[in-house]
Amino acid sequence: MTKPTVDIYTKFTCGFCHRAKHLLSSKGVEFKEHDITMGGPKKAEMLERAPEARTVPQIFIGDHHIGGSDDLAMLEAQGKLDALLAG
Repeated sequence: MTKPTVDIYTKFTCGFCHRAKHLLSSKGVEFKEHDITMGGPKKAEMLERAPEARTVPQIFIGDHHIGGSDDLAMLEAQGKLDALLAG
C-alpha cells in the first residue's frame, strides 16, 4: 500500500501553518505545501477541495480533508493520525 499524498495550503505569516508543518515534519511526513498568500489558482483549488474553508492551514491526507492545525493536533492526540498517514 502506498502512503497518501499530504497537501497543506498555507499563508506566509501563519503561525498555525507553521505549527501544522512542524508536527508533520516531526513525524517524518513529506508534504506538498501550497502557499496561497496572494490567492491565485492554488487558493481556488483549495476552495474546490474544501468549499467551506476560510482559514489556513487546510490539510488533506489523500482525498481526506483534515481541516486546520487544531484538527491535525487533535488526530495526533487521539492516536489516529498515524493510521491516516499510513494509508
